[in-house]
Amino acid sequence: MNPSLRQMRALVALAKTGSFTAAADHLSVTQSALSGQIKELEQLLGMRVVERTTRKSQLSELGRELYPLFDKMLHDLDRAMADIANRKALKQGSVRVAAPQMLSCTLLPEVIAAYRERHPEVQVRLTDCPLEQVSARVFSGEVDFGIGPERDATAEIEAQPLFEMPFVVVYPPGHELDQRKRITWSDVNRYPFISLQGQFTERLLRDVHVSFRELSLRPHNEVTFMTTALAMVHARQGITVCLPYAEKMVQLYGLKMRSLEAPALTRRFFVYRRSARAPSPATESFTAFLHEFVAAHQWQV
Repeated sequence: MNPSLRQMRALVALAKTGSFTAAADHLSVTQSALSGQIKELEQLLGMRVVERTTRKSQLSELGRELYPLFDKMLHDLDRAMADIANRKALKQGSVRVAAPQMLSCTLLPEVIAAYRERHPEVQVRLTDCPLEQVSARVFSGEVDFGIGPERDATAEIEAQPLFEMPFVVVYPPGHELDQRKRITWSDVNRYPFISLQGQFTERLLRDVHVSFRELSLRPHNEVTFMTTALAMVHARQGITVCLPYAEKMVQLYGLKMRSLEAPALTRRFFVYRRSARAPSPATESFTAFLHEFVAAHQWQV
């Protein structure tokens, strides 16, 4: 025994207006249609909800008990539906993104700022974390999606290509590398090389070995964050490699950045999401904007 929404709205309108005529006008229906909804409700309940006389109609004791319940249910439903409509129209909503530290302090703030100009009502929350934690935060549901370099595929996490870019070498002004017309990986190996701990270095060394079997790249120092590596290069403790999206941070440290050749090694980045989780309209919108934003950059391969 479940009253319909139209029956509940008819009772609530009648209670608020005090007459069938006013309630019908409020609901934009005919008086006979409103009366029919009330009769159907009474037949469903097996009791009267309206006491009718020749002069007026008023709610019965049961009607007065049902009115506040129906009114709250309809209010909550209308508010929920309005919220859904606003989310679809991107008039509200939130997006949670996880990304590695360097990506979070260079490219992502620019993307978020540009997106907010287009959709100021949508809140974008950025979580900067170690590279190895991006997938874990996506899997746990802490974020809506994550951004990071290529990782081994899993059934729970789907990966969508975002961009591909070549490694560049970073060195201080006045360094010997400045005199070379082209810089190769063999040149990098001649100087103290500062790299990152974990998967960054492991995959880089693997790629170097695959491309140059005669070359063995040996890190002089391994640090946790790229900002630390840049600071050490700034202190002339060696050179490092990074990806072009870090250009502004490289400039902030007063360093130079140039392409590496023979051949160019690239790194692909992906958007990671839980396979079984449907993205919200805000998440879909921001992801599409992110693809649009990075596609406009010249460092794309």
